Amino acid sequence: MPKVLRIINRFNLGGPTYNAAYLTKYLSPEFDTLLCGGTIDKTEGDATFIVYNLGIEPKIISEMHRSIDLQADYKAYLKIKSIISDFKPDIVHTHASKAGALGRLAAYRMGVPVILHTFHGHVFDKYFSSLSSNIYIQIERFLAKRSSKIIALSENQKNELAHKFKICSEDKIHVIPLGFDLDRFQENTQEKRKSFREDYKINDDEIAIAIIGRLVPIKNHELFLNVVKEVIKKSTKKLRFFIVGDGESKEFIIQKAKDLDLTFTQDKQQSNKNLITFTSWIKEIDVVVAGVDIVMLTSLNEGTPVSIIEAQAGGKPVVSTNVGGIENVVIPGETAFLSPSNESNPLVTNLLLLIDSEELRIKMAAKGWLHVKEKFHYNRLVNDTKKLYTDLLKQ
Repeated sequence: MPKVLRIINRFNLGGPTYNAAYLTKYLSPEFDTLLCGGTIDKTEGDATFIVYNLGIEPKIISEMHRSIDLQADYKAYLKIKSIISDFKPDIVHTHASKAGALGRLAAYRMGVPVILHTFHGHVFDKYFSSLSSNIYIQIERFLAKRSSKIIALSENQKNELAHKFKICSEDKIHVIPLGFDLDRFQENTQEKRKSFREDYKINDDEIAIAIIGRLVPIKNHELFLNVVKEVIKKSTKKLRFFIVGDGESKEFIIQKAKDLDLTFTQDKQQSNKNLITFTSWIKEIDVVVAGVDIVMLTSLNEGTPVSIIEAQAGGKPVVSTNVGGIENVVIPGETAFLSPSNESNPLVTNLLLLIDSEELRIKMAAKGWLHVKEKFHYNRLVNDTKKLYTDLLKQ
């Protein structure tokens, strides 16, 4: 039985954790997988429950952190080499940047036959200065030469990696979209909707709009608040907004809400007295999606945004910026309205269209589940990955 060493940056809430967990669980019994990951940043939601709920016992590399720390990173690199020596994998498959750098270098040095890396987004655009971004690009080009294949999550991302950033040739990149357990977004939806709306005191005549994800600069919650400010000026509907998640930008976002004179609360009991509610992390995102009416995303850059896939799975229309691989995840104009990055006016226009028309919301919602139910299910993810592994091992 071929052995797979799967290494992920850390088990935080998001696509990479689900991706690594489902592959570890469901590639068995054809592949024997050891899952490793770094430590959670204190500003992030801990998602180790995802792997434990699947009966997986991950190996934690305590020296591998989100931030760059040369001493700790070197210790993590040595630990990965030691794990490779003991486990003797046929395949090392890394997920996200830090794990990708340390894991692939260790695998190459140890002579592992097949080395793969999945880009869950990238940090080449809108994250750092042009100098820092160029350094990361050079590192990824170096690592790509030592990889058997690079996995992109979408055709759009593949095109960026190959042609915009020239990480490697197009024929070295294999597209495998993310996969999730989406069935839960179709189960007991009325009960979940009632639960969420009762918890946050949302009346039947109020339209609830959520933005879901980490509170970090790349998600551009400042733009979201600017849109909220304009929308409440122009709409006569009763509106409520929910910022679901947590992270390093939370205090900045709170200050921005104050600057815009937008009422907000972090207290569930005070939610109905305020326009915006900061909910922090909520593990049961299917309950959130069932409870709201529209899901937004205002990111400056994205790989494959989980919240957009989950919104469609739950039958909710999407309003988003058109960045990264988003246009490969939705059906533009049918399940989502997309607009240019960092521009508020188109987002305001698109959001108002959905706010003003329940018929349009229902029409777009109906197409969402049909679009994602197989394309982004974990069964398809597992089958695609299994085929790639088998082909590479034969070579």
